[in-house]
Amino acid sequence: MKRLLIAAVVAAFLPAGAQAQTAQDLAKGAGDTKNVLNYGMGYNLQRYSPLTQINKETVKRLEPVWNYSYDDNRSEESQPLVYNGVLYVTTNSATMAVDAKTGHQLWKTKVDYPPETPRIVCCGIINRGAALYDGKVFRTTLDANVVALDAKTGKEVWKQNAIDFKTGYSMTVAPLVADGVVITGISGAEFGTRLFIDGWDAATGKHLWRTYTVPAPGEAGSDTWPGDTWQHGGGSTWITGSFDPELHTVYWGIGNPGPFNAAVRKGDNLYTDSVLALDPKTGKVKWHFQFSPNDPFDYDSVAEMVLADIKVNGKPTKVVMDANRNGFFYVIDRTTGKLLAANNYVKVNWAKGIDLKTGRPIDTDVIVKARAGEKVELWPSILGGKNWEPIAFDPHRGVAYANTLNFGMPYKAIPAEYKAGDWYVGMDLTQGWIWPKTADGKDGPRGYLKAIDPMTGKAKWEAPSDMPRFSGVLATAGGVVFSGQLTGEFEAFDADTGHKLWHFQTGSGVEGQPVTWEQDGVQYVAVSTGIGGVYSLFSGDERLKGIPAGGSLWVFAVRK
Repeated sequence: MKRLLIAAVVAAFLPAGAQAQTAQDLAKGAGDTKNVLNYGMGYNLQRYSPLTQINKETVKRLEPVWNYSYDDNRSEESQPLVYNGVLYVTTNSATMAVDAKTGHQLWKTKVDYPPETPRIVCCGIINRGAALYDGKVFRTTLDANVVALDAKTGKEVWKQNAIDFKTGYSMTVAPLVADGVVITGISGAEFGTRLFIDGWDAATGKHLWRTYTVPAPGEAGSDTWPGDTWQHGGGSTWITGSFDPELHTVYWGIGNPGPFNAAVRKGDNLYTDSVLALDPKTGKVKWHFQFSPNDPFDYDSVAEMVLADIKVNGKPTKVVMDANRNGFFYVIDRTTGKLLAANNYVKVNWAKGIDLKTGRPIDTDVIVKARAGEKVELWPSILGGKNWEPIAFDPHRGVAYANTLNFGMPYKAIPAEYKAGDWYVGMDLTQGWIWPKTADGKDGPRGYLKAIDPMTGKAKWEAPSDMPRFSGVLATAGGVVFSGQLTGEFEAFDADTGHKLWHFQTGSGVEGQPVTWEQDGVQYVAVSTGIGGVYSLFSGDERLKGIPAGGSLWVFAVRK
């Protein structure tokens, strides 16, 4: 009793945000309405809040409380974290602590980069967020470093290099702390690298383990790579995994094989385009499921692996869900890796469906011709049915909310030659895009925010947009779903009907991940804005020229 009293007194005198975050705190993050301790609003990555102060009636009174400039004109895709009244957020170039109520900067720690770093990054100079644990803020950097900062001061505690970035490696991922281990992924499949997932000691930065996503000769799955193709096999890991503390299992999505030209690497190419179930203490693979074997189309499967407990055939089941870039929505038993459902949620022409017994796609002539080097019309495009932008899942409505893409492309494989530090793609990237048309020949919507039934892939409603939305999605018990437009509007929708309830023009494209929390009886919503991601870089959409760059953080609350 005396020990507990002393601890309480000490905690009371610590500055806001300085107390240590424990493994128990992180495990309860999804239900913690006063803090945002996890990437994804919880280990389950559901991006769902039980708060109701902002609801279908009050959301129309939502107003900005403060705005904080990032002093950065790159794409801002970071998700803020909130702990004891302090908001922690990252850009590619800095980590910041901000008073969550006032927007006053408490500290800012910049990242110093070698001058050649930006050339190495594939699809936007960005960072997606941080992790909190034991009084530290953990982040990654574009030059492949993992950094721990003191949460109170921003002072560097330790820094470890994962690999020499100069041959094509980079880090944009938000770390995951699971069972006390800091886990990070890495990017670089477009440069002919062989990728991995790392585990680090949270206190010291000591490297604990590395799990390669492409096996070397003699390792399990190596027979799916002919010759020495495994050396440049790709398998990026640039989106944060989910974690089940009860099963002590991390679920991490794996990216595309390299190069895109599948004829170079005939075979299934494990473990690219897969989900790995890992032991966080050792990195050992418990099971895997591959979504797109021998993928020619860059159907990168890194995107969030959402955990939920749902009824399957009337039986409560622990599942992992994935709105895959290949156009199919998967539901998998997360204890065994058994496939339970897989249905298309966008237009798909490369596969007729997914065989539930084998888990393999049922090929059409589109993928057969593509592998043979012929030019084909591909749906969805290489940007996928959904790109990196994370979905939300409402466990009470049983609905997933996803920003989906609605366009295809001409696809043709070309020879690929590996050269260290250069693009290793094997696809004609000059082919352009196939934009949707309405029945009368006018331009159709290039994206939809959809409310999807996970077991069927069917949309209960969809909200179209001329340009696709590339922001994360946030769902709340108040019946409100938040998202954002590349044109700058931060939006709120009715969770049951898709009717737009509110919007606010932020001044630059919304590509961040919204979060919400309650402080002193007030519910806040925060989102990063700042255009510059993959659609901006590669779409050629002339309408983007009128959208100003410049990153900032917006915080909103209901006007009383």
